[in-house]
Amino acid sequence: MKARVVWLILCGIWGSTWLFIKLGLADLPPLTFAGIRFLVASLILSALILARGVRWPRSRRDWSLIAIVGLLQFTLNYGLVFWGEQYIPSGLAAVLQSTFPAFGLVIAHLYLPYERLTTRKVVGVLMGVVGLAIIFSNQLTIAGHLALLGSVALVASAFFGAYSNVLVKAYAREVDPQVLAAGQMIFGFPPLLIIGIATEGNPFRFHWTMTAVISLAYLVVVGSVIAFALYYWLVRHMEVTKTMLIALVTPVVAVLLGMIVLHEKLNWRLFVGAACIISGIGLIVLRNRQKTVSTSEDEADLIPKP
Repeated sequence: MKARVVWLILCGIWGSTWLFIKLGLADLPPLTFAGIRFLVASLILSALILARGVRWPRSRRDWSLIAIVGLLQFTLNYGLVFWGEQYIPSGLAAVLQSTFPAFGLVIAHLYLPYERLTTRKVVGVLMGVVGLAIIFSNQLTIAGHLALLGSVALVASAFFGAYSNVLVKAYAREVDPQVLAAGQMIFGFPPLLIIGIATEGNPFRFHWTMTAVISLAYLVVVGSVIAFALYYWLVRHMEVTKTMLIALVTPVVAVLLGMIVLHEKLNWRLFVGAACIISGIGLIVLRNRQKTVSTSEDEADLIPKP
């Protein structure tokens, strides 16, 4: 029962982060907004690691890997998420990022000998591609080129995030999960802040409304620190196939919240495309449960974490 409650909480948290990103973007520029989120989150996680007495990596190889995956996951992935969501509805952003597992399985085929593509996985990926094609089919006509570019940014973000997770699965299995998350943020936020401040201005002169502050606080504390802690606990207390179902529920929660809170108008192409993407992801994640524990825990990393 406890694991199921945590599962539901995570679905709610990761489904709601898209709403709070959209709310924050009404007052804050995207790159600096993302950079500040992960600066503060990395400080909190580092303090928790210190309190736990966990050792940071000592080898140059581990730090090199953490730097690379940090740039992929937090600079490129989240930078594109925040930038792209300026121009598209939060629900659409969540649906497009849900292609994360499909990208992950294709990339994993190249890096992980125990993660080869199968007919079922290929069908799942192709269904995701069809879903994307349906969604993209009229983005330019309806919302203009910026919406189209925003949609492309979200798909690209899913690719970079999936690539990062595959590298973690392949080469960082011995690194403590909390250390890995904090280390990635430490390397990921500086480029966001440097580029953001250079192009978006001084953060102290931003329009810091109450909504912006609450959105940032929610994304830092709930969407980053609490969500990561709950997720890594869940991986150890629930079957991986069930944890991976979060990838199917998150976009549904995001779409509903966008419609209720932001009154986002969604057309039939989004619903049909989302159905294809989620069905394809379902084929991918609902695989044979007869896996080894270590392999199963690794596969859980293919869940997108906005």
